[in-house]
Amino acid sequence: MASDYLKILQQYWGYQSFRPLQEEIIRAVLDGRDTLGLMPTGGGKSLTFQVPAMTMPGICLVVTPLIALMKDQVENLRKLKIKAVAVHSGCTREETEVALNNCLYGGYKFLYVSPERLSTELFRLRFREMPVNLITVDEAHCISQWGYDFRPSYLKIAELRPFHPQVPVLALTATATGAVIDDIQQKLLFRTPNLLKTSYRRPNLIYAVRQSENKDRDVIDMVKKLKGSGIVYVRSRRKSIDLSRMLSQEGISAAYYNAGLDHHTRNQVQQNWTVGKTRVIVATNAFGMGIDKPDVRFVLHADLPDSPEAYFQEAGRGGRDGLKSFAILLSSPSDTASVSQRIRNNFPDITTIKKTYSALGNYLQLPVGSGKGLSFDFDINDFARTYRLSVFTAYSSLKILEHEGYIELTEEINNPSRIKFILNRDDLYRFQVSNSRFDAFIKLLLRSYTGVFTEYTTIDEIMLAKRANVDQEVVRQYLTKLVSLGVISYLPQKRSPMVIFWEERLDEKSIYITREHYQTRKLRYTQRASAMLMYSLSADKCRSQALLEYFGETDSPPCGECDVCRAGNDKAMSPEAFNKMRDELLALIALEPQSLETLLEKTNGKPQKMINVIRWLLDNDFVCFNEEQQLVLAH
Repeated sequence: MASDYLKILQQYWGYQSFRPLQEEIIRAVLDGRDTLGLMPTGGGKSLTFQVPAMTMPGICLVVTPLIALMKDQVENLRKLKIKAVAVHSGCTREETEVALNNCLYGGYKFLYVSPERLSTELFRLRFREMPVNLITVDEAHCISQWGYDFRPSYLKIAELRPFHPQVPVLALTATATGAVIDDIQQKLLFRTPNLLKTSYRRPNLIYAVRQSENKDRDVIDMVKKLKGSGIVYVRSRRKSIDLSRMLSQEGISAAYYNAGLDHHTRNQVQQNWTVGKTRVIVATNAFGMGIDKPDVRFVLHADLPDSPEAYFQEAGRGGRDGLKSFAILLSSPSDTASVSQRIRNNFPDITTIKKTYSALGNYLQLPVGSGKGLSFDFDINDFARTYRLSVFTAYSSLKILEHEGYIELTEEINNPSRIKFILNRDDLYRFQVSNSRFDAFIKLLLRSYTGVFTEYTTIDEIMLAKRANVDQEVVRQYLTKLVSLGVISYLPQKRSPMVIFWEERLDEKSIYITREHYQTRKLRYTQRASAMLMYSLSADKCRSQALLEYFGETDSPPCGECDVCRAGNDKAMSPEAFNKMRDELLALIALEPQSLETLLEKTNGKPQKMINVIRWLLDNDFVCFNEEQQLVLAH
């Protein structure tokens, strides 16, 4: 068996050996064991399911929420002459039906599916008949409400297991705390717990935090001092543009990347950076999928990420070649207020959420009592303008409605134009003979693309126009005419996020936002954001140790290279001491309102350290002052 999967690796991917943990996961899968694989970003997760699936007869189901990633992987597999197909919210019903039928009868090896498609009747009818050899769950942390990117549609995955009870499940993620690890295995109905992981430790990646009064200036200075290519992460599209221009004005080859760019521009920006034409990318968190550049020498964060999980993934894009690289976070006094503002933005009041739901139904012209299972193209900026909402409020309200199971808001889907011939080859030949004016164009399509009789195939109207030496509009006219004559099915290019209604539209009074769930999610978000803030503010624990402890690795050695290790700072408050004082203060305040003087007497703490902890509790809305200037719990 070992020789089989090694041959597959060498034959299709050209590698002579596996990376750490890959082979262990593959063996577990081939032994039929449910497995949770924790592998760092860039650790080669895809091979852990692609190789064993190629070794076994049948088809591998891959569930992933990242539509751009599934398209990228399908394209790469097809280049290797491996049959693969993707089904997601951007696919029409006819496309989906063709794809699923091909998986039943066409010898396909991989079916990539976005989670919201799993519960459709069409998918389940076909899935139960498929010769499935493996169910792979990518980004598995999305199944856990303890995780930082919970998606309710992931909870539907377990419902697939009874259709193929002997088929193992492989869950994969790059970051998960202990609670999330347990939750993933429970929610996916693992027959026996089976966790395989490598250490999160990256000895070649040097973490550092720099206090900054002027982040833009400090980013420019650091990029000038650091060598090689890098990424600068920021939180807003506007800032990505402005900071990129500042770097360019300083003679640094830089470009910006955010979700507002069209698909072609995004690809071109990433390609220029990958091959070294551009030295620095200034990006929002939209820049992440498919980054396989090994020689990223630095990752700078000009703004505080939402969580240690997000920071660890983004910082981890540096130094994948094993050479020394830097992950630097800029911290400023305004970050504390910024975190508090983010918490408020992410959790609008329940009345606002309900009004946003009503506005959504009106915007989509969806009558009350209808819409269950329907998908709609959705422009959130136009929606927010129409109903005079901030985009932040609209997005946050919709995500809470998603968590409650009413709707799902997908990522932006870039769907290029696709065609499929409806006529078979014999009927098409007769059509060409009878309609000679279409003959040359049909021959052009058949010369340019394969598979057009069996599946929807991506086409490029611009390329076809160049080959035919005509205007692009002429190509579209020919395609449209062939549709009207019943020769082809043609789906023009479309680029849009989508909203999916899981339940029929309800009236505003019937919308129920579970207060307990709402408060729990808010608390968990606050805890993650606070952990990230504390990482940026503390200066007494090795940065690598601090991150590793967050993920449950408590026995790692100091890195010896980060800003804390180099400073040898033993004067500040340790995380353990901070947590102890924080819990002690909260316990006292929970009993009755407390003045600062009384708290200082009761805790026997050092004044400055106690004040620092109280300031943090105030800034993060755990406590507040009442009219008598006593501290009380804020909630």
